[in-house]
This record gives sequence, structure tokens and C-alpha cells, in this order.
Amino acid sequence: MSTPSPAAEPATAPTAADYYAVNRGGGLFSEALSQRIGARIAVSAHKHRLAPTVLTVFNLGLGGLVSIVVIATAEPVADERVWAWPIGLLALIGWQLAYAFDCADGQLARVTGQTSAAGARLDVLCDVAVQISLVAALAATAEAQVPDTPAWLLAAFAGTWMVNLVTSVMQTGDKAASMVTSRSLPVRLVKLVRDYGAVVALAGLVLTVAPQWTIWFIGLFTLVNAAFLAASVMFSAREALRG
Repeated sequence: MSTPSPAAEPATAPTAADYYAVNRGGGLFSEALSQRIGARIAVSAHKHRLAPTVLTVFNLGLGGLVSIVVIATAEPVADERVWAWPIGLLALIGWQLAYAFDCADGQLARVTGQTSAAGARLDVLCDVAVQISLVAALAATAEAQVPDTPAWLLAAFAGTWMVNLVTSVMQTGDKAASMVTSRSLPVRLVKLVRDYGAVVALAGLVLTVAPQWTIWFIGLFTLVNAAFLAASVMFSAREALRG
């Protein structure tokens, strides 16, 4: 994220703890790993005088490039002409690192006073682009591994995957509301099924260890996100009727 004019330099450079303190969460996994890596990226970016927008665009470039590699190798991996584990490992590390840059841009912008409406829009648009590429990569892998994968399943997966992103955007500002506000450990463990960092890590592990299971991953998360969408509609309808 960026602003037309840079913020004044602080007396001392912000530390990783300073950046982590302003993180926007994302779930137990994201807070424990992705946001912490993002804080260290923000420290390095500030040291090299990089604008938050640079981190946003790097997230787009890295995430998209990894997805392109997965798509391009889906058929060779399925035919066993290419080993699955190097491609899966690339996806596991690459997508996680791209997400860490996504975490870092917001941290850097907030701590250094470089937030802007344009930067926020760019951040969301880049997130959408990266997630479209990721969904395409998983769909390509599933179809290559199981050629008779139903088209409706891939379409439903693509549609319901975006529920996470849409609801995340809606959870900002004074109109935000949560169906389950508890931050107890059991609740947070259950919410891992909707933690982007955890979900992408699981996707990378599937591609590394057993890409033939990708269709089951797709089916599972289609069900999870569809159920969350239905619950969100009912929750919002109830709130609307109250008031």
C-alpha cells in the first residue's frame, strides 16, 4: 500500500515486534507463522526504503508465477514424467512466501503511515489475482490426476473459494460482525479450516506428497466454504431482521 507522500522517518527504525503488533490476524496458523514472517519482511523493506506497494506487487508476481509452474507441470506430473515432490515443494514454499509478503505490505503501511485507499484497493485486487491463479493450479492438478473430474465440482470450488476473500473484505470497518467471537483455543483450532495460511500449506503438502488427492482437497474445501457461506447468509439475515 502506498501514499502520495512518504511519512516522516521515526527516530528509531521499527522492529519486527512493532510490525507484528499491527497485524490483521487471519487465524491461528497465519498469526503464528505468516504474520511473523511478514513482520521480518517489513523490517527489511523499511531498511531498503521499499514502499508497501512493492511488497504487494511482489506477492502478485511470486504467487502467480508459482501457480503457472504448477499448471504447466500438472500433466507431466500426472504422467510421471516429472517428479511430483519438487513441484509440490515449490508450491508449498512459494505460496506461503507470497502470503507472507501480503501480510508484510499492510504491516509496513500501517507502522510507517503509508496507508491509502488506492493501496488498499491494489492489495485486494492482487489478492484476488493470486487466489484465482492458485485455484486454477489446484483445478488443473485435479483434472490431470483424475481426468473425469466433474466440471461442476471445479466450478463450485472456484466459486466457493472466493467466499473467504469476500468475507475477509467485509470484516473491515464499523459494519464488521463475526458469527463466533470467541478466541478460545478450541474455537481457533476449528477455524483453521478457513485460515488462508493453513489451507495453502495443506494444498502444498497434498501436491508434494500425494497430488492424486487434490480432488479430495477440492471436494473438502468446497463443502467447508459452502457451509460457511450458508451459515453467513443465515447469520446476516437474522441480524438484518433484528434491525
